[in-house]
Amino acid sequence: MASNKPAPEAVSPFSADTYGGAERSTGEWNPTAESIRPVRGKHRVAKQRGLARSSTVLGVGVIAAVGAGGMATAQDKAPVSISLPDSIADNLPDAKSLPGVGSLLSDEAEPAPVAAAAPLTTAGLTSAEAEQGTDAGEALRARILQQAEQQQASADAEAKAAAEKAAAETAAAEAKKQQDAAEAEAAAKKKAAEEAEKKKKEAERLAKLAASFSLPTFSYTITSTYGQSGALWSSGQHTGLDFAGSAGAPLKAVHSGTITSAGYSGSYGYRTVLELEDGTEIWYAHQSSIEVSVGQKVTTGQTIGRMGDSGNVTGVHLHLEVRTAGGSAMDPMAWLNSKGLNV
Repeated sequence: MASNKPAPEAVSPFSADTYGGAERSTGEWNPTAESIRPVRGKHRVAKQRGLARSSTVLGVGVIAAVGAGGMATAQDKAPVSISLPDSIADNLPDAKSLPGVGSLLSDEAEPAPVAAAAPLTTAGLTSAEAEQGTDAGEALRARILQQAEQQQASADAEAKAAAEKAAAETAAAEAKKQQDAAEAEAAAKKKAAEEAEKKKKEAERLAKLAASFSLPTFSYTITSTYGQSGALWSSGQHTGLDFAGSAGAPLKAVHSGTITSAGYSGSYGYRTVLELEDGTEIWYAHQSSIEVSVGQKVTTGQTIGRMGDSGNVTGVHLHLEVRTAGGSAMDPMAWLNSKGLNV
């Protein structure tokens, strides 16, 4: 492609005088047939177009102008029209089809969204904090303090709950202890009352028995008890209870019953046997005299004989024996006590 002839010198619209403000050129330069030698075909001056329809070359020229004189200076200059041959202008792509350029030149295109980079001083801030102008460091400090307070409050709540639980358990244990003590005391009182009632009933029973039973004599001294061992007794062991007293002292029936034996009986001397309703036998030995006969019914406290020293004795006394219905001997003192009689 042949180059164009050099254009005649002309005063530049952006001469040095322009920056000084002394002179401003408003001339327009258009290539003509004389100044440009055609390569092929016939050329014509291209119709002037606005900035929105200009080509890339026009955009580069404008950028160069802005870079040379600044945006403010370029705006003060008169627009310069540049014409291109049709062979070049027709082959240039449309500006709107260029990536990143069409959206700038089109009146209908919407600007691409640009993500706003948040400044570091507002990192982590809420919208409310940002509106109030809170500093990010201060906000972080406040949040740390708030979190620490929340953790402390949670720990305090847990400690309080644990203390309340321990206090409740202690109170429950103390209440149970007091309840157990109260129940034990009530049980002890109940048992004591039952024992007292039992003793009372026993005393009433013994009193009733005492009314129906009587001691064999009322002026005496116990000289030998049941079960004692010694050569004084033929069996080697004492089988009764000895009441020592004065000769001729009356001997009483301990309970109502029937006389089954009355007379002299060897080592027992004069002996009387009183059989009670349950078959128990009461033996009176060593009497000086007998005042009842066999088969006679007697009542409690009735005189049946007199105290003496007949038989195998060492002194005046009553030898009293108590035997079961089968004939076995038992302790007279224990038997008398069981009937409410204190010997």
